[in-house]
Amino acid sequence: MSKSKVFFTDMHTREYGDGLPKKLQTLIRQAGIADIDMQGKFVAIKMHFGEAGNVAHLRPQFAKAVVDVVKELGGKPFLTDCNTMYPGSRKNAIEHIQCAWENGFSPMSCGCPIIIADGLKGTDDVLVPVEGGDYVKEAKIGRAVMDADVFISLNHFKGHNFASLGGALKNIGMGCGSRAGKKEQHSSGQAEINPDLCRGCRQCQKNCANSGLEFDPVTKKMTVNSDNCTGCGNCLGACNFDAIGFQDDTANELLSRRIAEYAKAVVDGRPQFHISLVMDVSPSCDCHCENDVPILPNIGMFASKDALAIDQACVDACLKAEPLPGSQLYRALHDPDFHECGNHFNNLHPSSDWKSCFEQAEKIGVGSRDYELINVFTAK
Repeated sequence: MSKSKVFFTDMHTREYGDGLPKKLQTLIRQAGIADIDMQGKFVAIKMHFGEAGNVAHLRPQFAKAVVDVVKELGGKPFLTDCNTMYPGSRKNAIEHIQCAWENGFSPMSCGCPIIIADGLKGTDDVLVPVEGGDYVKEAKIGRAVMDADVFISLNHFKGHNFASLGGALKNIGMGCGSRAGKKEQHSSGQAEINPDLCRGCRQCQKNCANSGLEFDPVTKKMTVNSDNCTGCGNCLGACNFDAIGFQDDTANELLSRRIAEYAKAVVDGRPQFHISLVMDVSPSCDCHCENDVPILPNIGMFASKDALAIDQACVDACLKAEPLPGSQLYRALHDPDFHECGNHFNNLHPSSDWKSCFEQAEKIGVGSRDYELINVFTAK
């Protein structure tokens, strides 16, 4: 089997030359984005708009660079993401789009619409079979992602508290899951209701298909019937007051393997293209407003038709880089109680796990960890 091709360019630019967005366009053209038939097709560009206050997320100029190439190829692009499971500024479509605007993403700045893939409350999903899945048989994916004819992932490569790192697989697998899909990846347990936050509106009960929720007429609060609750997560998106959580957070290894299987559901059997920018490498996900200083220097931009290969290439490049002085990673390495965990990402988040995600992705046919790195050009 031939190696997957991953195309790379550094972050340098020539004085009086083109800027990084133009360089990104050259990279993705060299990587074969034009091989995909986009004429008249709906093209989902999956990215992360950043939590309110986060400044490490990808700048909208990079999104526009990709959008412009897609339109040149005759495609109908839209930027997309799914709502978050946790309370924050992106848990429903209204707040999510407003957050994207505040962080600079709009039809004016990026040249295309923003569509939150799992709808207003995060409940607009479709069940997608996971061929060969060991942990997920049907993934709950935001409908707009699956309605698109072509799928492009545009990733900010960074650290992550639970998954170790956030690259293509994380952006696709966790990012394209609906609120119930994210719950499925994070947890295997039943719903829990915080009575201090419950307003007794009963909206959650209307979305429960298993009689797992019961209203207490005395307290005017919703309760969980543990005999009936299946942990499906539908009630999560129905609650506007963040009163519902879930028991039994899964181990990070299981989370990572489920992320790989959700990614398989999204990309399997469809035209796909992946872009990762290893810059502003924050210690945690862009879901954090407190992104902190980068842990590694800016390394470059990567593009591939293989989601697993591009992640492996980004990891390999990061592990060769020296941690930046003053960063969380640097401080961890110089802590008197430091214990070596084998790589930058686990040294930063010792209990996290990225290798299981890569192993599972390769096992079920998402892509290959064996790749050929092609350096497109380097500024002189």
